[in-house]
Amino acid sequence: MRIARFLAAAVLLAPVTGFAADTDVTIVIRDHKFEPAEVKVPAGKKVKLVIDNQDATAEEFESHDLNREKVIPGKSRGSVLVGPLKPGKYAFFGEFHEATAKGVIVAE
Repeated sequence: MRIARFLAAAVLLAPVTGFAADTDVTIVIRDHKFEPAEVKVPAGKKVKLVIDNQDATAEEFESHDLNREKVIPGKSRGSVLVGPLKPGKYAFFGEFHEATAKGVIVAE
């Protein structure tokens, strides 16, 4: 019985590795803007977007096109996994500073 509980707990605590990104891309948030504002990624590949928020305040990376949103606290990093993407443009924005934090991912 103990072994069965141990195995069940080990399965629940094991890291999920179903999404291994083919490419990592870093996007910096600085002065409530995304840098670069246009990010090119390979079409048909899984991509890990590493969001490096260098501002003191939080920002929410959001994309309706990618169906993703994630709050990145100030002075920290977070990741957003996307793809594989079809060729095209995928808009994203910072929900907390929509007037300035805008960008696009171009899959080619």
